[in-house]
Amino acid sequence: MIEIFNISKSFGDKKVLTDISGTFEKGKPNLIIGASGTGKSVLLKCIVELITPDEGKVFFDGRNFTDASRKEKIEIRREIGMLFQGGALFDSKTVEENVRFPLDMLANMPRDEKQDRVNLVLNRVGLKGANKKMPSELSGGMRKRVGIARAIVNNPKYLFCDEPNSGLDPQTSIVIDELIRDLTEDYDTTTIVVTHDMNSVMGIGDRIMFIHQGRKLWEGSKDNITHSGVKELDDFVFANKVMMAMKEKGQV
Repeated sequence: MIEIFNISKSFGDKKVLTDISGTFEKGKPNLIIGASGTGKSVLLKCIVELITPDEGKVFFDGRNFTDASRKEKIEIRREIGMLFQGGALFDSKTVEENVRFPLDMLANMPRDEKQDRVNLVLNRVGLKGANKKMPSELSGGMRKRVGIARAIVNNPKYLFCDEPNSGLDPQTSIVIDELIRDLTEDYDTTTIVVTHDMNSVMGIGDRIMFIHQGRKLWEGSKDNITHSGVKELDDFVFANKVMMAMKEKGQV
């Protein structure tokens, strides 16, 4: 479980996040949704301190990450896996080398154990035998799978996914969503997914936090999102439905 309390962040005079609190549960996908530019990815980065929040605290299973020592933060970060927007693969490294990278950086284990772990996670994401391929040889969906394999290779307790379906076609997006959901349940991770894709929301949205202009306006599940009573959320859902319909007709 991850808990955040009163997270705020500004860049210069621009207030990006204002007093956001919430709980992200273990063993299920927790979604942070909202329109582009509303602060979702900044919140995700504040939780893991890729960006330092101006105010607020973050707890990982009761451990105060915000006030932890450098050594304590390193230990918690060893338990974190991240899937960055676009995959963020090293173009000069093979699939195998990309996936092994967190182990080379953080894990103290023999090389053959690293290799076994790499093969295990590649098989888990449906990329058995792709070890020696280069990122340039892969489709967008396959690159995302490599990114997921890299994110889970250290068997993380916490998994963060920033716009995992960005740039993917609807069918591939569904495959990626289902993979994230299955991995979350199988490994009992605390998973946080940033997205603005309503297909993802309705597919895997067990717990959802809606951010609008840097503020949390609603929290709930996909079962009650369509009757939230929050105008900004209703507008967001409607706009997504219109966009999805246009995509199906080939208009965008």
